Amino acid sequence: MSFRRDDGSDTWIAPQLKINYGIAPHWEFVIEGQGEHPQFEGARSVLVDNAVFLKHVVREGTLQEQTGPSIAIEFGALLPGINDEHGLGAEVAGIIGSQWSWGAIYFTAAAALTREQTGEMFLGTIFEGPLDWTVRPVAELVYEREFGHAEVFAALAGVIWEAREGLAFDLALRHAAVDGAPETEIRAGLTFAFSLF
Repeated sequence: MSFRRDDGSDTWIAPQLKINYGIAPHWEFVIEGQGEHPQFEGARSVLVDNAVFLKHVVREGTLQEQTGPSIAIEFGALLPGINDEHGLGAEVAGIIGSQWSWGAIYFTAAAALTREQTGEMFLGTIFEGPLDWTVRPVAELVYEREFGHAEVFAALAGVIWEAREGLAFDLALRHAAVDGAPETEIRAGLTFAFSLF
């Protein structure tokens, strides 16, 4: 769940879902989307950022308790929303991550054809504190550009609390400049893992 303020308008964001399901060794099926509820008269709630992806671990590394960097690719479709984001798009991304005793770094580069059939690029880096800390800091830097439309610079800082194995809570503050206009977001969420078999 998140709360976002930009240009004097407020928006509640819930739910924010990202589900990863392992379908074969080194392969995951990913589905994501979020509901947004603007807080002004006449506004309609929307379901946006809907997408389905396949994620493949190309190289096992320190994130899989091996040596060297972990490398993955992700590709799939950007789906239409409800009350917004009509049309279909596509995205492909490369992800490199490494983990050390002092923390972990993840770098993502992505290219997309948006639902409006324009080109988009994304660059993001995530920094996390030591995995063995019960509460560890996290930070993220993002650059995103939809060619001919919006340009976004964003930074996030927060914490992740590993309550127990397979269950974590997070709290973060994100600040962005969207074509120079400020946007601030408070995020709170949880991540859990389970096996069906």
